Amino acid sequence: MTLQILLIEDNPDHIELVQRAFEQGNHQLIVVASLTEARQRLDERYFDLIICDLLLPDGRGDELLVTDADGLTLPVVLMTGYGDERAAVSALKAGALDYVAKTPATLLDLPRIAERALRERRLIIERQQAEQALRRSERLFRAMIERSSDAISIVDRDGFIRYASPSTQTLLGYPTEGFLTQPVEGFAFIHPADRERVQRLFLDIIQQSGASAMVEFRARHANGGWRWIEATASNWLDDPAVQGVIVNYRDITERKLMELRLQHGVLHDALTGLPNRVLLSDRLAQAIKRSQRNPQYHFAVLFLDLDHFKVINDSFGHPVGDRFLVTAASRLHSCLRSIDTCARLGGDEFVILLDDIHSLDAVVQVARRIIQQLSLPVEIDGQMLHSSVSIGIVFGSAEYNDPAEVLRDADIAMYRAKASGKSRYEVFHPAMREAAQARLALENELRRAVAQREFIVYYQPIMNISSGGLIGFEALVRWQHPTRGILTPAAFLDVAEEVGLGDAIGWQVLEHVCQQLATWQHTFSHAAHLSVSVNLSARQFMQPDLYARIVQLLTQYNIPPNCLKLELTESALMEYSQEAAAVLARLRSYGIQIAIDDFGVGYSSLSYLIQLPIDQIKIDRNFIIQLDQAHHSQAIVSAIVNLARSLNLEVVAEGLETAEQVDRMRTVGCHYGQGYLLGYPLPAAEASRLLQGGG
Repeated sequence: MTLQILLIEDNPDHIELVQRAFEQGNHQLIVVASLTEARQRLDERYFDLIICDLLLPDGRGDELLVTDADGLTLPVVLMTGYGDERAAVSALKAGALDYVAKTPATLLDLPRIAERALRERRLIIERQQAEQALRRSERLFRAMIERSSDAISIVDRDGFIRYASPSTQTLLGYPTEGFLTQPVEGFAFIHPADRERVQRLFLDIIQQSGASAMVEFRARHANGGWRWIEATASNWLDDPAVQGVIVNYRDITERKLMELRLQHGVLHDALTGLPNRVLLSDRLAQAIKRSQRNPQYHFAVLFLDLDHFKVINDSFGHPVGDRFLVTAASRLHSCLRSIDTCARLGGDEFVILLDDIHSLDAVVQVARRIIQQLSLPVEIDGQMLHSSVSIGIVFGSAEYNDPAEVLRDADIAMYRAKASGKSRYEVFHPAMREAAQARLALENELRRAVAQREFIVYYQPIMNISSGGLIGFEALVRWQHPTRGILTPAAFLDVAEEVGLGDAIGWQVLEHVCQQLATWQHTFSHAAHLSVSVNLSARQFMQPDLYARIVQLLTQYNIPPNCLKLELTESALMEYSQEAAAVLARLRSYGIQIAIDDFGVGYSSLSYLIQLPIDQIKIDRNFIIQLDQAHHSQAIVSAIVNLARSLNLEVVAEGLETAEQVDRMRTVGCHYGQGYLLGYPLPAAEASRLLQGGG
């Protein structure tokens, strides 16, 4: 059966990522850009799942969290940006199935998240059906009780049982006469945990004429087991006909057990049996309150994420992944004390609450024990599966007021641990939050910058080091920030790639280059054979419409294909080696030149130099820098140049900064170079003046 999914998103890049994620599998994805259009579609047809951005042009995605006639909330998975965790937690409480932070990795992982969300919805429906069945059963049960005789006792003013109905024996198994003359204070058959509460309630009742109250407690059956009893006590001491407290009680054991099972399902993860987000938040809130009341009390929160779990899931399937998670949960639980809480938030994320922990050193010892345990292999169906764990730690204090704040900071520390190499822990420091907030601000600014087309291109000259003539430029992106001025890629490109904006920036660079080439060729006759090199990321290189879009740009600006040179890194080519050959062949057959950037620092496989249609290799600047110090660098550079010459490939030396470096490259037979000695990256106007002077 085809899964019907409604995607509510107004960001084209995110839409494209989600569509790509759902290309495989039996899904039908309907895309709308606003809540208004979404509601129209929902009125027209049924959808199995709704994936919705939290913030939309005409409202918030959590407005869809309304219940239907059966009391079920619409099946919504919310997508949020970093910093929206509190809103997302509120949405979960309101009935959202899940939420994800919008990164390329999570958007591409949406099919798995959707499957999990629908599985959880099925559990909710099953639980609702169970509750309805429970209510029907309870009505039937009550009807049967009303048609039968409740157990009844009468207790006099002095607290002695003066009457016990015959059904007392049926209810608890004790002979009726065993109850007579027994004082209330000696309710030995009541569970010790409930006894004081029942006695206190009874003493309150006998102090108030006509008072009545109901209480639930556990009572020991004659066979040794415990039964749940619902008792109603009414003060009839002033009634001459009774002169006592009438107690009606009935067995509610089945109902209580069902309630406890349902409560467990609401508060625990269905897969691992661990507490879920709801129960964790409640216990964390209690820990925060205790820390505020008692300065000597401390707690700690460990936010855990399994490293490389996605590889296990993708390679062996979700059933194996689920069994791996169950094993991981068991190992986590073995590392903790009975007073601690280990919860599963979803996916491969776990949170541990260490209660009444006295020092950060003790917390670190637990974290190290967990890292050691989760680094051990797991055998499933004869396969030895390996993973590790990254942990973020918050050593709690009275400064926190909200569980979401603690989880946010622990999550920030966990991501720092992942970024620092994984299989390690990081203790949260407020500076991390500032860094996370700065990163979120940068992400938001980048989105605005893409929309406002704030990215420009600088052009670094590529020279013939033998003749000194200009042969072309390399296009280098810059961000013309409205307040911070011109920013280099180091300040923003990594974040742009992480949040899925790298492709959009790359296409803006390509369009700028084509516009500039058209201007130069129209203005300068000697620019007809000038080429400009443009870097492509691995993601952009493997876009299915790459060829069509590049051809469209060249046609639009009337640029000869040989004037455009596309640069790719070795790692990008090797990552997509099979697909890369076909893409490169098509581009090159159109006349576009292909260059390998940073040659020598990646895989450096000689086979792909022969197999792939390549025109040029660019020697990484690290080899050039070491030419004067390292003899092996000289040998490598010489070998690269000789290899390229034998394959009829051009060679460009990057990072030339001294005359000695230029001389050495000229000596080994390298004809082309770029670097600060030969020319700094120039704005388009300055590059034009360089061309006007004849290059």
